Amino acid sequence: MEHIVFLTGRLAEPALRRVLGQVAPEGAEAPFTWEVREIGLQVAALMTADMVQRRVPAPLAADRILLPGRCRGDVEALSAHFGLPVQRGPEELKDLPQFFRRQARPVTLDEYAIAIFAEIVDAPRLPVDAIVDRALAFAADGANVIDLGGLPDTPFPHLEDSVRALKERGLRVSVDSQDSQELLRGGRAGADYLLSLTLDTLWIADEVAATPVVIARDPTDEASLWEAVESMQARGRPFLADAILDPIPYGLLASLVRYQRLRQRFPQVAILMGVGNLTELVEADTSGINAVMMGIAAELDASAILTTQVSPHARRAVREADWARRIMHAAVSQQLLPKGLSDQLMTVHAKSPFPDAPEEIAAIASQVRDPNFRVQVSQQGVHVYNREGLHVAQDPFALWPQLRLQDDASHAFYIGVEVARAQIAWQLGKRYVQDQPLDWGCAVEREREDLLRWKAPGTTMTDRGPP
Repeated sequence: MEHIVFLTGRLAEPALRRVLGQVAPEGAEAPFTWEVREIGLQVAALMTADMVQRRVPAPLAADRILLPGRCRGDVEALSAHFGLPVQRGPEELKDLPQFFRRQARPVTLDEYAIAIFAEIVDAPRLPVDAIVDRALAFAADGANVIDLGGLPDTPFPHLEDSVRALKERGLRVSVDSQDSQELLRGGRAGADYLLSLTLDTLWIADEVAATPVVIARDPTDEASLWEAVESMQARGRPFLADAILDPIPYGLLASLVRYQRLRQRFPQVAILMGVGNLTELVEADTSGINAVMMGIAAELDASAILTTQVSPHARRAVREADWARRIMHAAVSQQLLPKGLSDQLMTVHAKSPFPDAPEEIAAIASQVRDPNFRVQVSQQGVHVYNREGLHVAQDPFALWPQLRLQDDASHAFYIGVEVARAQIAWQLGKRYVQDQPLDWGCAVEREREDLLRWKAPGTTMTDRGPP
C-alpha cells in the first residue's frame, strides 16, 4: 500500500489530519497510509521547495510526498533530492477528497469531436484587417472554422479578399449567405464550407469544391431537408446537415426533436447545430447554456456547432463552447456524468464555496499571535482576524469600525479590496482565497501562475513612517 507524507504548516495541521482521516481512515480498505509533518512554519501557503529541502531530512520513508498546492519552487528538484515522487496537492486541503478521486480515475480534456464554427455576423461592414483580427481572436478561443456572415441587401465587395486573407493565416473559412452569388464567390475564392444550401440551390455544390451545409426550404419542412441529404449522398460529396435550432418560445423543443429525427433517419450523416439562437436570445449566463447545448450535441453525435458573439452577455461564447465540447466529449465517451471534470464553466458559483466552518475559522484565529489580518469566508459571512481578535459580518462596512485602520491608508485600502472580494464570494457562493483574484472560470482570462518563482505574500501590514 502506498505511504504518503503530507507537509503542512501549524495552522492547517489539525484540519489536514481531519480531512485525511476521512479520505483514508485506518484499515485494510484505505487507499493509502499517511503521515502529516509540520515543517516549522505557521502558514502552509508560504512553504517553498527550498524550505522543504532544508527542513525535511532525507531519506524519507515514503512512496510519495504531497506539498500544499501553492508551494513555490522546483518540485522536480525536490523529487531528485528525496529520490521519490514529490507533487503539489490541491490549493485547498478540503479539496483533497476530489483530488484523490480524480487521480484514481484520471480524465483528460484534450480531445473533442465537435468543430466550432464562429460567425463574424457583420463581416460585410468590416474591413479585411478587422475581419482577420476578429478571426484570430476566435481561433485563439477554440474556433475551428471562421464563418463570414453575409447581411441581407448589404454588398460584400471584399468577400474574396477576406476569404483569401483568412486562408493565408491557416484558418478554415465558411461563407454564410442567403445570396447564391455570394456563396459562389466565396466558394471560388477558396472557402472550405458554404452555409446554407437548400434543395433548390444544391447546384452551387456542383460549381465549387467547398463543403456545403444543407438545410430545409423551411425549418419545419423536414421532407425537403431529407431530400437534400439524399441528393448530396447520391453525389458522393461530403456535406453537413442542419435542422435549424429555433429560439424560445418559437419552437425550441420541436426543433430539438427535428434534430433527433434527422439522426435517426441518417445515422452516419454529419450534423451541424447552430446554438446562437439560445446563447444570444436568452438573457442568462451563456456558460450554462453552452454546457447544456454541447451535451445535447454530443448525445446527437453532431460534427459541428455554429455560434456567435454579438450580444455583450455572449462575448465568451466561443471559449465556453470549447470547454463545453471537451467536457461533454469526455462524459459521453467514458460514460461519466459531466461532473467533477472541470470548473471552467462554473463562472458564477463554486461547487464547494465554503470549505471552512465558522468554528474551524475561530479555532485557527485563536492561534494567531501576529498583527497581520487574515480574511476567510464561511456560510456565516466574512471573517477577519489577527491577534487582536476575530470579527464576522456579512457587510464589510460593519467590519470597518472594529479593524481600527483609519490612520493607515494603504493597509485600509488592501483590506477594503480583500473584504470586497470576500463579500462577493459569500453572496454568490464562490471560493475565496486571500491575496488571490476570484476564480470566474473561463469567463475571465487569467495568467497561469508560475509556481517556480517566489512570490511575496500580500501586503497585510505596512510600516507607518513619519507623517
